[in-house]
Amino acid sequence: MSADGLWSIGELAEHAGVTVKTVRFYSDRGLLPEAARSAGGHRRYGPEAIDRLRLIRSLRTLDLPVGDIDRVLGEEDTLDDVIAGQLRQLGSQLAALRWRQAALRLVRDCTAEERADRLRLVGAITAPPDTTALARFWRRVLPLRLPARQVSWILDAAVPQPPADPTPAQVLAFARLHALVTMPCPPGDDWRPPPPERDTEYRATVLYDGLGEAYELAAPALTTGRAPHEGEALDCFVSAYAHAHGVRDTPEFRRTLRSRLDAAAHPVMDHYWQLAGDLAEPHTPTLGAAQEWLHTALTAQTAS
Repeated sequence: MSADGLWSIGELAEHAGVTVKTVRFYSDRGLLPEAARSAGGHRRYGPEAIDRLRLIRSLRTLDLPVGDIDRVLGEEDTLDDVIAGQLRQLGSQLAALRWRQAALRLVRDCTAEERADRLRLVGAITAPPDTTALARFWRRVLPLRLPARQVSWILDAAVPQPPADPTPAQVLAFARLHALVTMPCPPGDDWRPPPPERDTEYRATVLYDGLGEAYELAAPALTTGRAPHEGEALDCFVSAYAHAHGVRDTPEFRRTLRSRLDAAAHPVMDHYWQLAGDLAEPHTPTLGAAQEWLHTALTAQTAS
């Protein structure tokens, strides 16, 4: 240290345990302010520079970008905000790596005959995968002019979220689900449910409000594995359809409803719910499982 209490760039580097090149880099980026310049134009640093340099090194050890460090030191952002942003970014990167790892295992652990198909399926999704195509599928399936609140809860419940740490089987299920919803729709095959028998009294909003309540009532039985049965959930389910059509809930209506539901079965939707079930959390019933449980309960009740 010179008589004026300032360090040369070499002295600062030696005290901080870094190279002169490192000190010069941070100085050039404005992270390490100079206290003065010598008569010969050489950089001079005050004693506080060593604390600043050590802080910069610590932040770089956490792999924080230089731009983020600049904002922290300039008090444009707090360190907590920068760390939170880095944690979010790191979480996304880790999720992508887990999906890539599971996808690689999926392709590795299969027969030669299966490999080409699995490569095609996993090659069509990102890692981690995007659910936009699934949401688009449901917007095409749902009745027109449903209120935004209903579309929102249906999408939340019907679109499975990709697991953060998937198994190879879950990667395959999601890839197949993505392939299912993005396949071309055959001409004339519209999955959007029309008003049954052109019923002018049909109100889709009333139906979906009632179905949401019925699914919630059926959820405990589905979670515990209880067989479909009569009760409040089934009554709410039937009532939703009756009110949507402006009719009374009678034994005859229940038999008619069972026939309508039988006729409305669609292999694409059945496959969708099977794959969605493979992605769901354990003991978490899907909307498809709830619909099937209630349909089965109605069938049993109206069988005699």
